Amino acid sequence: MIEVTDVTKRYGDVAAVDGVSLSVPSGASLGLVGTNGAGKTTLFRLLVGHETPDSGTVRVAGVDPTGGTHVRERVGYLPEHAGFQPALTGAEVLGYYADMRGVEAADVDTLLSVVGLGDAGDRRVGGYSNGMNRRLGLAVALLGDPDVLLLDEPTAGLDPAGVDAFNRVVERVRDERDVTVVLSTHALGEVEALCDRVAVLDDGTVRAVGTVDEVVRSAGETVTITADYADDAALAAATGAVQSALPEAALTAGETDLELVVSRSSNTEALSALVDTDPESVRVDEPDLETAVREVIAPGGERA
Repeated sequence: MIEVTDVTKRYGDVAAVDGVSLSVPSGASLGLVGTNGAGKTTLFRLLVGHETPDSGTVRVAGVDPTGGTHVRERVGYLPEHAGFQPALTGAEVLGYYADMRGVEAADVDTLLSVVGLGDAGDRRVGGYSNGMNRRLGLAVALLGDPDVLLLDEPTAGLDPAGVDAFNRVVERVRDERDVTVVLSTHALGEVEALCDRVAVLDDGTVRAVGTVDEVVRSAGETVTITADYADDAALAAATGAVQSALPEAALTAGETDLELVVSRSSNTEALSALVDTDPESVRVDEPDLETAVREVIAPGGERA
């Protein structure tokens, strides 16, 4: 559904997007993550046709986004700072954009219900909360039942309740409509909850891309296992037993706990060795998406 091939976009001497190649299959949901200034918003503007690449090609639904209105009829875009005339009601805002896009007016009430604003359509937008405004923006993006939905930092500035409400709507849209979703966000938990794929953008370059599990695994092949013991004697006995069973493992003994860092392939063997030492409890910590992104952007702690 989306094909970006060796795309570069410069603003003066700054390469906001530098040789980016990215493919998003139809029906997939991709989380685009990275630090501020990584190039995410520029890439979104290229996908929606608001910018033209200096080199390389962009194809959305098989066509060039800058080639006319056809692609814009198939793409729903929610920019980070979408705003609406406060004197209009929610229904009037949707009606205005529906007229612009040639969408049936009957879709307005349906979309207001889809985004959880069914009982607020006759209220003026100036009285909406930030979360309601973002959901209204999502309704606008969904006009015409687009093939692609681009969401640029959609929950930025929302409180936890607003984030949850917005994400529930996106989940429902993703599950019930045949739409390809690209989500730009700093909230990596949102990517894990809403997306099946992730791309890490840094300094205008894609540093990692794949399924969420693939990118997490790329961060490292180690697992940290922590076992708690009843007293010092039990901890000392466990430390000796584990050192004998797993001489290659990295062990750290605390006051009453033993931390063991092993490769993923040794995870089962390490758990078995720890269970044999009769711990009070055992916890397994695998790398998460936050760890993976941090490692991709600043491997070995080389960069801030």
